[in-house]
Amino acid sequence: MHRYGLVAILAAATLMSACSRTDNEPGPGGVTVSEAKALDDAAEMLESRDAAPAVEQSAADKTEQTDK
Repeated sequence: MHRYGLVAILAAATLMSACSRTDNEPGPGGVTVSEAKALDDAAEMLESRDAAPAVEQSAADKTEQTDK
C-alpha cells in the first residue's frame, strides 16, 4: 500500500504542475500572464503611494492673508 500511495502522490503532483500557466500564455485583456502580473504590480505600487503633497502658498498669497 505504501508504494501505491507514493505513486499516487507523484502522479497528482505531475498533473497539478501541468495545470499552471506559463508566463507567455495569453492572459486577460490580450496580454501575456507575465505582462498582466507586471501591470498588476505597477497598479499596486501606484495605489500605495501617498497623495500628492499639498502645494505651498505663494508669498503673495501669504501677505494677502496677513493684511486682512
